[in-house]
Formats: sequence, C-alpha cells, structure tokens
Amino acid sequence: MTTLQPTEQKTVLFRDDEITAVIANGRVYVPLRTICNNLGVAWSAQRQRILRDPVLAEEMTPVIVTITGTGQQVEAQCLPLEFLNGWLFGINANRVAEDVRDDLIAYQKECYRVLYEATQDGRLTTDANTDIEALLSQDSPAAQAYQMAMAVVRMARQQLIMEARLDTAVTTLTEHGERLDQLEAAVGGKHVTEAQAAQISQAVKAVAMALGKKTKRNEFGGVYGELYRKFSVSSYKSIPQRRFNEVMAFLNEWLQSQISDNPF
Repeated sequence: MTTLQPTEQKTVLFRDDEITAVIANGRVYVPLRTICNNLGVAWSAQRQRILRDPVLAEEMTPVIVTITGTGQQVEAQCLPLEFLNGWLFGINANRVAEDVRDDLIAYQKECYRVLYEATQDGRLTTDANTDIEALLSQDSPAAQAYQMAMAVVRMARQQLIMEARLDTAVTTLTEHGERLDQLEAAVGGKHVTEAQAAQISQAVKAVAMALGKKTKRNEFGGVYGELYRKFSVSSYKSIPQRRFNEVMAFLNEWLQSQISDNPF
C-alpha cells in the first residue's frame, strides 16, 4: 500500500494527551499507535484486531507523521477520522485495566468530536476540559441564540433535502410522460382525432381573442406556444388522445381567468 504524504498536520490536546491528525488527499487521518499508548492498550493486539475487520483493514493506511518536538518523520498506521469511532468502540471498556477505563470511555465518547471540530475549524488545539453541552444548556442569551441558529440550520437542511427529492420526482415523472407520449406516437393512432383537434383549435381561438381584447395584440402565437410548452408537443395535432381532456380543461381554465363565464 502506498504511504501517503500529508499536506498538513495538527496536534490536538485531549485529556492532557496530545493526539496528532494529518491531512492527506483531502482526508483527515489519525495515527493509531499514539492513541493506544495514551490508553495503555497494546498496539500489536489492536493492529491484529483491525486486520481481522474487513472494513477497518481496508481503511487503515500508512501516512508519514512528524514527531512533535524532534521534527523526525516516521511512517504511522492511520485510520481516516470518520472510521476512528468504529475502532474505538470495538475496544471493550470492561476488559481493560481499571486505571485506564475512564480514559477509554472518554475517548469513545468525545475523541471523534474533538478531532473533527479541530480539523474543521482550523484550530491547532482544543480544550477538552470545556464542557460544551453544559455551556449550551445555560439559559443565557448566547446559548439561546446558538440553539436557535442550529435549529434553523437543521430546518433549512431538511427543506433542501425535501426540495431536492421533490425536484427529482417531478423530473422523473415528466420524463416518463414524455417517453410514453413518444411511444404512443410511434405506435400510431394515439394522437387526438380530427374532431378533437378542431375543438382544441376553437378553444385556443377563444383564449387568444379574450386575451387580445385586453392587450390589443394578436395572441394566437402566444397561446399556441404556451400550449406546446406545457404539453411538450410541436403541434396541437400531436397531442396524445389520453391528454385531450387535460388540454381542454387547461384552455377552459385559462379562458375563465379572462372572462367571467363563457365555457366552450
């Protein structure tokens, strides 16, 4: 496996321990041996456990890390930050020495968040002794403003997701409708009849004349253009039979919006 060369390295302070994070190929990697040393667990045993895990084994990558204080560069086995908790939570806190159990639980609960915030916010160190949850639970204007802002962010995110899904659904339905129209046209005999085409033409004429009375312009081209655009056709005679009633309802509604009552 190719050893990665980092473009940036950060040192994060967590429970009086220094944890290194390096950025390579746009991802954040965390050296594992240092964390094992901090926790008092054997790196060799943890390495074997990782190699037995098909996901973690695939993600573990050698990265060049600079040792703080000496400037010496060494190759360290690392996991991408997003997989760190997958490894940490695999260490059973009940099976480690009692004197390191609290540290392990703290690492499992907080280490990922601290590293993530430090690498995302550009901070070189993070004071893990600051209880963020306690600060946010205070009834202060700053805490309330933060909580409100985060609620707005979550709502905006959900709105964006819903809009994206709706746009995708509408596009898909439109594409299916157009394909069905094309298939029907290819089969033949599925377009509006001559009599239906004549009714559509009369309806267009009624709408165009009603509009023309207001605008003092010839509105025939505009009405036909809107009809063709809405129903994805190049001629009113190419409208599928199954959409005839829909076309007439559209034109009648348009006419009714121009006059009080004069259905055709």
